[in-house]
Amino acid sequence: MTKTKGLTTFDLKIIGIIFMFINHVHQMFYWTNVPEWMEWCGRPVATLFFFVSVIGFTHTRNKSKYLGRLLIGSWVMTLGTMLVTHFFSIGDMALQNNIFNDLFLGVLAMYGIDKLNQFRQTKNLSTLLLGLFCLIFPVLSYFVILSLITVVPINMARFLFLIPSGMTAENGMMIYLMPLMYLAKNKKAIQMLFIALASLFFLTRDPSAFMTTNTQWMMIFSLIPIFFFNGQKGRSMKSFFYVFYPAHIWILFIISAIIYQHFG
Repeated sequence: MTKTKGLTTFDLKIIGIIFMFINHVHQMFYWTNVPEWMEWCGRPVATLFFFVSVIGFTHTRNKSKYLGRLLIGSWVMTLGTMLVTHFFSIGDMALQNNIFNDLFLGVLAMYGIDKLNQFRQTKNLSTLLLGLFCLIFPVLSYFVILSLITVVPINMARFLFLIPSGMTAENGMMIYLMPLMYLAKNKKAIQMLFIALASLFFLTRDPSAFMTTNTQWMMIFSLIPIFFFNGQKGRSMKSFFYVFYPAHIWILFIISAIIYQHFG
């Protein structure tokens, strides 16, 4: 069998995982003065995973189940991080990593687009309302948590973060890049344009901090592997990421916390 030229979905995931790991080593061991370029490696990662999620959602047979897996992943990540940070700490560092939260919100918005398209055919009001709700949920949940967090007892407030929202999303409202790319799911050039425009937004938002605190513009480098994407799935790694993502973050954090306790 002749191997298709270019990068498959599997290849994109592996590239993302490698650069994500380098970035998280920087994050967990920042106190050892690890080089800044390690942090830069993480800037294209979320965009790459957003692109892969658009591909995955487009081709999955059961979109509700796809959403459910991401929601469970978000809950597991939140509760697991609460447990890990209860026993371990690195100075005043807050461990807030949860890409599942971002992916769930983006996929939910894509689900909303599907429902709006369905409404155009059925004219069913409940379908319209569901579609709109899914689209605005990241913003709606942001304000719900914001209003509740000041009135809920402090020992219970942390559990509000089990609700995926724009407030707890690692990439904030950049999660809407996913539904934008979904609208252009069969036009990779337009998807790449959306990424480039988002990168330009971050670059121009604070140009004085170019290459210092403003590094999110480096998401544009995700265009390199995306350009070479050949539209093929490649090898399956359906469950690997769901295990690897939380496991490597918790392990790196625990190792760093133990070293920090003795030498920090």
